[in-house]
Order: sequence, then structure tokens, then C-alpha cells
Amino acid sequence: MKQRQLAKVVGALAAATALTLTTPGSAYAAEGVLIVNGREYEDPSGCFAVDLFPSSVTNHTDAIAEVHSGPGCTGPVEWLVYPGETYYTETARSVFIL
Repeated sequence: MKQRQLAKVVGALAAATALTLTTPGSAYAAEGVLIVNGREYEDPSGCFAVDLFPSSVTNHTDAIAEVHSGPGCTGPVEWLVYPGETYYTETARSVFIL
């Protein structure tokens, strides 16, 4: 009887793991709007290019946006843009938000 109980527990854990792994990525996105140089990204997640200079990053999400000095969210973090803030830059190349 103990083997049956163990099998049920292992089965339940496997099902929970499978459910966790199939949860859509958007569940981890910031909620709100990130604006990079006037372009709006609703419920953003990931890395966004900064391709105009001077640039602005406005954060109307519930997460902190990292402004990077390199493309593809590489290089040092130049600035952290907290919810409700706008940051102006002439050197940033990308923005990351989760």
C-alpha cells in the first residue's frame, strides 16, 4: 500500500511540474506600458532596442526597467527607471524589463 501512495505523490508532483513548465511567459511580464522613444509596449517583457538619440524611456509598469549602455541588454546598467518615471539619455542602447 505504501508503494501506491508513493506513486500517487510522484504522479501529483509530475503533473504540477508539467503545469508550471507550460505556463505562458506573459505571466511573468510587467503589467502596464513601457514607452521607448514614443513607441508603446503593453505588458512588456525582455529586451527592447534604443535606436534614436537622444532617447527617452517612460515606465508606466509595475516593474523596474534597466537601461543598458550596450545593445541587446548588454553592458553596464546606465540607469534604473522606476514605475512612473521617465529617463532621458544620449548613450543608452537597450532597455530590459521583466
